[in-house]
Amino acid sequence: MLSNYVSMPALRLPSLPGRKPVLSSLVLAVTFALYLVAGLSVTSVEPVGSARANVPQHLPVIPGLGTPPTPEPLQFRDVAPQQAVQINAAIPVSDLPNPAARPFAVAFATPADRLRALECLTAAVYYEAAIEPTEGQRAVAQVVLNRVRHPAYPKSVCGVVFQGAERATGCQFTFTCDGALSRTPSAAGWARARRVADEALAGSVYAPVGWATHYHTNWVVPYWSSSLVKLQNVGTHIFYRWEGGWGKPAAFRFRPSSSEPQIALMRRLTSDPSSLADAQELVPAVDPAAAAAAAAAAAAANPDVTIPVPAAGNLAGVVAAQTSLANRAVVRRYVPMTREAAVAATLSQTVQPNSQLHWALSGLPEKPQGALGKKPPEAAAAPAPAPPSCLDGVRRLPAGGAGTPEKQSC
Repeated sequence: MLSNYVSMPALRLPSLPGRKPVLSSLVLAVTFALYLVAGLSVTSVEPVGSARANVPQHLPVIPGLGTPPTPEPLQFRDVAPQQAVQINAAIPVSDLPNPAARPFAVAFATPADRLRALECLTAAVYYEAAIEPTEGQRAVAQVVLNRVRHPAYPKSVCGVVFQGAERATGCQFTFTCDGALSRTPSAAGWARARRVADEALAGSVYAPVGWATHYHTNWVVPYWSSSLVKLQNVGTHIFYRWEGGWGKPAAFRFRPSSSEPQIALMRRLTSDPSSLADAQELVPAVDPAAAAAAAAAAAAANPDVTIPVPAAGNLAGVVAAQTSLANRAVVRRYVPMTREAAVAATLSQTVQPNSQLHWALSGLPEKPQGALGKKPPEAAAAPAPAPPSCLDGVRRLPAGGAGTPEKQSC
């Protein structure tokens, strides 16, 4: 009996139908789940950056895309406005799909954070597009909110608007570093820009510009314009997005920050000064002597631009102005001019200048005028007109004006 048990064939379990496909599917499902968890964890990580601006300095590697591109300062090619219009027109609008952006949604930590976001976005809309139609202002607001959700930019509205305002490499929006904030906005214009900003933060989407992250006015040519995808013309602005995957909806996966930095440059514009109680100045203090030396060097390097050089012991009001010249490159949008020089420069670029255009630009007549009822000095001193020449067949009185008129014979 024992020998029979020993000689029995080996016990085999019955084979399960479809065993291999089930195991393969299980392995694939586990791999996909791990990949999904890793992707979600990357999107939820807030890059390490400045505590004031939430700037992502150590950008994460995004699966399938790599490291995000680095935004460049707004620098322009040296071309005349008329030539810039021609260059921009030569770049065709892309025929690639241009899907609308998702509505902006964020739960702000406090009402003060929401107010800071609203006023920073309002400032961008006003100073970048105050004279644009409502569509143009909505497009500018859309670009700001698109950047907030892109891994290449800060994760807060104020961080995006004032990105680079404190760095030596230049700012992203020129109004934050060219002195434009010193101009007090008009009440009506600010209220209009605030309405556009409020609607955008509430989820309003301006679909024609899609996921645009760049724009510029039609009369300038930034160095980066030819390397991006041209999406749309709205008003006097041209809108672009990144090429490749970085300009597609999947790249805009970062959640906006619930807190907004306190920007000292917004103190003149805020409706609630307490919301900026802890704001820090972006430009560090400079020794007065160093500021005076920087002013003198800037004046020597720019002989055509009037730059005040303070005298010893009279540095009040000049130190702050020269700080930016000493510590960071300022993108100049215009060069200071006298009214007469500005009028002359505009007339020189006009095809057919006339006295009406001169009056519209300067408020003054093209030539000096005398007092009412009196001839201008040059008219009073003008020589008497020469007597008419002989006209054949025309009757003429004899000398002295008396007698019968006689026909002239020339």
